[in-house]
Amino acid sequence: MEPGKISADEALSRLLAGNTRYVTNTPLPIDSAAARASVASAQHPIAAIVGCADSRVAPELIFDQGPGGLFVIRIAGNVASREGIASLEYGVKYLGIPLIMVLGHTNCGAVAAAVKVAQESTSLPGHLPELIQEIVPAVRTARTRGNAYLVANSIVENVRLNTHRLATSEPVLASEVKERRVKVVGAIYDLATGKVGLI
Repeated sequence: MEPGKISADEALSRLLAGNTRYVTNTPLPIDSAAARASVASAQHPIAAIVGCADSRVAPELIFDQGPGGLFVIRIAGNVASREGIASLEYGVKYLGIPLIMVLGHTNCGAVAAAVKVAQESTSLPGHLPELIQEIVPAVRTARTRGNAYLVANSIVENVRLNTHRLATSEPVLASEVKERRVKVVGAIYDLATGKVGLI
């Protein structure tokens, strides 16, 4: 598919249809050799996914997309890092990606760690504190609604936080969103059912 030839709404529709196929165990048949050959010289992904590094959350499988279908950035806690934002800027400006999805998931360990840090001042090794501090604001927002289901609510708030970060990221993404050339959406993947729900 050529860049700019698909709308954000159509891209989202395709992702959700692919997720339905994944959930119902009816993936599209794929000829891996032909699929590789078709994207060897260029890529035209329909969407970018900012997802968690969790080994159970593989966007190409979740959305039943073959090679070249998705532009995927994965980092624990689906955090919109500076490097991730730069990658998205490339995808939007040079690959014509119309849709960015921040994809959180149930039982996220990174968010659970951020909850512990926020509640108990837990100490973490290495560079983990830098990552977790990016998630703590979402935990604080979730706590305003009480401590019931705090991890689950923090997962949702973390997706919202990073969706906002991307949609307002100057100078590239914010401009593309404002001009309605790009849409940024948030979603949660349920590890148990395989379903993706928009938030």
